[in-house]
Amino acid sequence: MTIRLRVGFMPLVDAALLVAAQSGGFAEAEGLALELVREVSWANIRDRLNVGLFDAAHMLAPAAIATHLGLGQVQVDLSVPVALNLNGNAVTLSRPLAAAVAEAMQGDPLDPAVTARALATVVARRAAEGAPQLTFGHVFPYSTHHYQLRLWLQAGGLDPDRDLRLVVLPPPYMVASLANGQLDGFCVGAPWNNFAVRAGIGEIVHLGCELVRRAPEKVLAVRSGFDEEAPDTVDRLVRAVAAASAWCSQPDNRDRLAGHLVAACGDMDAAIVARLLAGQITVGLPDRTRHREDFLILGAAALPPDPAHAAWLHGQMVEAGQAHGGAEEAGRARAVYRLDRFAAALGGAAPAMPFDPGVFLGR
Repeated sequence: MTIRLRVGFMPLVDAALLVAAQSGGFAEAEGLALELVREVSWANIRDRLNVGLFDAAHMLAPAAIATHLGLGQVQVDLSVPVALNLNGNAVTLSRPLAAAVAEAMQGDPLDPAVTARALATVVARRAAEGAPQLTFGHVFPYSTHHYQLRLWLQAGGLDPDRDLRLVVLPPPYMVASLANGQLDGFCVGAPWNNFAVRAGIGEIVHLGCELVRRAPEKVLAVRSGFDEEAPDTVDRLVRAVAAASAWCSQPDNRDRLAGHLVAACGDMDAAIVARLLAGQITVGLPDRTRHREDFLILGAAALPPDPAHAAWLHGQMVEAGQAHGGAEEAGRARAVYRLDRFAAALGGAAPAMPFDPGVFLGR
């Protein structure tokens, strides 16, 4: 008997494993029929999962932890039996701000501390002139995007809570908000940074992997009650994601995967998506490109839900003043990441994977 599951997702390149699991037949091979439901905001995905309208969801890793802890929202026990990717974000500035930062820069433009100090110079100059504070967008209060922005700003001596305005916007609205002047910059996942570059209104100043080498990003989240009531179904879903990961990791499949993503997500360009999957990122016009194989990691290394990832993310929440900290809360945060369930689903022992996020900015 086929088991039907409703899975919420956002139109991002890092939804690739869920899209491939459905379109590539990997879920069907596990006896699952996935109904992928596209959403416009992370809050919608969280709320629909919380109340049972979704069986599982493509979810921001910190949002899953925050929901489990009841931070800033209702408390719902969640489990993460498999992760979906590492990395995939970038920081984009409006072209006028990018030019101002470049003018103030002293040092290597690929060094985040150098660009952050240059931005601090611009911020100080604007304050002296009585200009409005700069406004930067990110996708959700509990998101790696938020924490990457904070780490970068702090590297230049800026206080993210006082020296700039950080605001939340859904990923699909970032480019329009930059175009109409509501934002001066943003941190978002692919492909939205590249859309701003292609439109001639933004320049990518840093890839996420230049700020945090292996940032935990999206996960597959389920309600803990569903995991306990239907463990075999969750195991099947984990195996489908793992099979999709193996397929997505093959370079020969990039064009087909890009086509699947365009079909599922709508407003995407298949050529841009294929380049992003290959680690070729256009950071500015006419064709300034940066190549990073680790820009978006979808392969086997990204899948294990290592509790050390949860511990690092919880630490970022504490730094941002969103969580209280302490051993008890940290333990509950780590418990969201079910490495034991991942291993059981794939028929093996839980792998030992020392986690070093490789933060370049001092934390």
